[in-house]
Amino acid sequence: MAATTAWRNWAGTESAVATDVVRPRDLEELAGAVTKAARDGKTVRARGSGHSFTAVGAAHDVALDLGDWTGITSADIDTGLVSVRAGTTLRALNAELDRLGLAMTNLGDIDAQTISGAISTGTHGTGARFGGISTQVAGLELVLADGSVVGCSASELPELFAAGRVGLGAFGVIASVTLQTEPSFVLAAEERPEPLDEVLEALDENCAHNDHFEFYWFPYGPKALTKRNNRLPAGTKPEPLSRARQFVEYELMENRAFGTLCRIGRRVPKLVRPLNKLSSNVLSARSYRDVSHRVFVTNRSVRFVESEYAVPREALGDVLAELRRRVPKLADPVMFPVEIRVAAADDIWLSTAYQRDSAYVAIHQFVGMPYRAYFDLFESIVGDVGGRPHWGKMHTLDAAALRERYPRFDDFVDLRTKLDPGGLFANPYLDRVLGKTV
Repeated sequence: MAATTAWRNWAGTESAVATDVVRPRDLEELAGAVTKAARDGKTVRARGSGHSFTAVGAAHDVALDLGDWTGITSADIDTGLVSVRAGTTLRALNAELDRLGLAMTNLGDIDAQTISGAISTGTHGTGARFGGISTQVAGLELVLADGSVVGCSASELPELFAAGRVGLGAFGVIASVTLQTEPSFVLAAEERPEPLDEVLEALDENCAHNDHFEFYWFPYGPKALTKRNNRLPAGTKPEPLSRARQFVEYELMENRAFGTLCRIGRRVPKLVRPLNKLSSNVLSARSYRDVSHRVFVTNRSVRFVESEYAVPREALGDVLAELRRRVPKLADPVMFPVEIRVAAADDIWLSTAYQRDSAYVAIHQFVGMPYRAYFDLFESIVGDVGGRPHWGKMHTLDAAALRERYPRFDDFVDLRTKLDPGGLFANPYLDRVLGKTV
């Protein structure tokens, strides 16, 4: 029993033990599980893949395992509208879309999440003209607290649609997602190390002139690894890196070798700074072109903990200047790089990019190394500019603090109270960030 009810997230930062696990195979079983939990006076949550660093997906009563509720159910090649069951991972979805000649407009660099979990926590990629994955949602189907199944879109229950695309699982269990996809496309990828000062000086130009721009900065090194991904004309043939080079650069260098350096740094902290500089200095340039999802997604096998905040685009320079000034003074060294991405403003109530063009600053630490002082410092810096935490990344904010950062926060909470007055879909994380319903 413990093997099926016990849950731990990918990073090992959160765990929970459910009283029961239900694995629905159809919509009727899914709705039935919700109805039964309500009748028994228990809470119910969909677990997802466990890739969030927070306990947003933790189930302490009834856990829904959507592993049998997967796959595309309909696809209109002409319009690009695709409906997919909630338990489908991004990895599986990308493969199925590829076979249909379709693609997601934008993606993050991890594809282990379920589609429902990814949108519910505000997962995003990068690109000044592109929103997060939730902006690609054209419709949702949810099981509400009374067991009813409802659909919502821009024209049907528009308030639920505006809130539910980044809904934290607070309104109900997502049964299926309708996505606005587009014809498959090839990205030209250019990755190279550059002096950080030059990257920051040209940041606005890089964001404006590239479809998808991001960079990584190792805190004790002077260089950043920049990534520019740009769309190529329809019909362009992929020219990926050779299998040998993919293995050497991604698997061997970025996973195995970097993992070894991290373990050395964890064992001997005084070596972290020179190892960090070494990692920065051995970065190599590479150019290739491939089908979009193979460029967006990167395999990450080195485990870490992460905090990420969205800040106003114009505040990014000040945030990074403070990090550069203050991180080297921390007592405990930082092994992992800082990741910088950008996204366009959107209209989703609890989206981190709600009504503002945003820059995302993500900080990481290797598992087992001290991180609390670093993360607290980071939160104080981004808090000064109204930073909004990624819902699936580690943060300490509660409902009172978050209310000040989201103009539609109270509207979200009011809708939650209306649809789930008894807190059927609550868990301790939602109690903290949204407040208790009862």
